[in-house]
Amino acid sequence: MSSLPRGVNSTLPGDPPGGRRAIAVWGIGVSVYFVAVIFRTSLGVAGLDAADRFQVNASALSTFSILQLLVYAGMQIPVGLLVDRLGTKKVLTIGVVLFTAGQLGFAFSPSYGTALASRALLGCGDAMTFISVLRLGSRWFPARRGPMVAQLAGLAGMAGNLVSTLVLARLLHGVGWTAAFAGSAVAGVVVLVLLLLFLKDHPQGHEPEPFPHRGAAYVRGQIAASWREPGTRLGLWVHFTTQFPAMVFLLLWGLPFLVQAQGLTRATAGELLTLVVLSNMVVGLVYGQVVARHHGARLPLALGTVGATALVWAVTLFHPGDRAPMWLLVVLCSVLGACGPASMLGFDFARPANPPERQGTASGITNMGGFVASMTTLFAIGVLLDATGDDYTLAFSCVFVLQALGVSQILRLRRRAARRERERLVASRVETVHVPA
Repeated sequence: MSSLPRGVNSTLPGDPPGGRRAIAVWGIGVSVYFVAVIFRTSLGVAGLDAADRFQVNASALSTFSILQLLVYAGMQIPVGLLVDRLGTKKVLTIGVVLFTAGQLGFAFSPSYGTALASRALLGCGDAMTFISVLRLGSRWFPARRGPMVAQLAGLAGMAGNLVSTLVLARLLHGVGWTAAFAGSAVAGVVVLVLLLLFLKDHPQGHEPEPFPHRGAAYVRGQIAASWREPGTRLGLWVHFTTQFPAMVFLLLWGLPFLVQAQGLTRATAGELLTLVVLSNMVVGLVYGQVVARHHGARLPLALGTVGATALVWAVTLFHPGDRAPMWLLVVLCSVLGACGPASMLGFDFARPANPPERQGTASGITNMGGFVASMTTLFAIGVLLDATGDDYTLAFSCVFVLQALGVSQILRLRRRAARRERERLVASRVETVHVPA
């Protein structure tokens, strides 16, 4: 996108000022998301332990993550509407209570069924965090900071993943299942206290328009209006296509793949999972800076990430011999680290396509994409592993099918979304130029 006309300030009228107070308040919201991701990804380092504890096969093990993601994805549009209506603080409070209760329940679950219910409860609370954090950022920071704020939020999520990979994994094998999961639930209590005491929905003087109480018809209108925007649908498919390879790897199947199919020790596999997270954090900072300066780089970055991911997976899965060399696994995990930052680009398509009163709803629609893809892939891998006697090459090949579907939709929508975004940009420039001094 080109810059604004000379003499026109890039900060839109009514933009929040940002500053230290914005960073402090937004940081509290991000800390909630950070803890939610620790709880969400805790099963990724406990998958083999869960299979032994509950005496389940690969399909049943994948059901833990599938149910969690099913609840998460199904909650995205309702949560978006709730954020638009109730504000960030109330929705985050509900979310923290739910995901902390889910993590605590998982610690003490005596059976597979109660453990499933606990993960579903965790997924419900987790679903309320990221959209709320995005909304909080848009209320406290100028619009031009949007891409970097979103990437930094994703970076905090990856830091949570890093904690579960390094800290929770060690706790699990040091103090045992119940103590590790119950102890981690204390973090939920801490962030709950912080947000109740210090978090505010918006800076003073930047109150949003009151949410109109118009019933179900208005809700349907919000969803329909967001979906009609090509940018919202493009954002969903970008998120769908980019996020799931790394999500599936970190959430459940990475550790079994590296240990059972590649013959690595748990310690070495854990280091490679950590590499995915560290790569994600570095790439997230790079992508955020690039998109903040060059808006047109969004689609090339997204498609480039998909292409690189598909290539490195193909080379790894079909490498001659039973096992891939270590250097190739390092490359695989490094490239997978770009998937999370690339998925954040989906919100950069949806955000400019929708007015402020629809931001939560549009973000919810977008955020469904990657989690639907992850849920589908988790299920497919579990079923294929059971059906083929743990043939990981065939099971992980389903990644290519979903990538092909997503890329076809991105290419179909990209021109319509770009044309619509140009129209909205021109309209906003005209309004900016005519604002009285």
